[in-house]
Amino acid sequence: MTREEGRRDGAEEQAVLLVAGLADLAVSTLGAALGTVRGLLRRSDTAELAAEAENELLARGRLVLDRYATAPPAHLEILARHALARRAADDV
Repeated sequence: MTREEGRRDGAEEQAVLLVAGLADLAVSTLGAALGTVRGLLRRSDTAELAAEAENELLARGRLVLDRYATAPPAHLEILARHALARRAADDV
């Protein structure tokens, strides 16, 4: 067996191991999530909990949009505004 064949086998083996690990992680995470959902459905304050979760998700959504949707003004634009304000103040 040449070195390249060994590398290919090793790469294929790594790929299979990665896929198997990801599948195991997905199954265990899904099982834990289902257990949590079952526990939440048994609670008597489910409606309040759902409303609270909705409010929290709305707040998180606002934060994300504020963070990424609006671009800050350009630095040179701010400097130009300050310069115009100074000129206007000096002219008075």
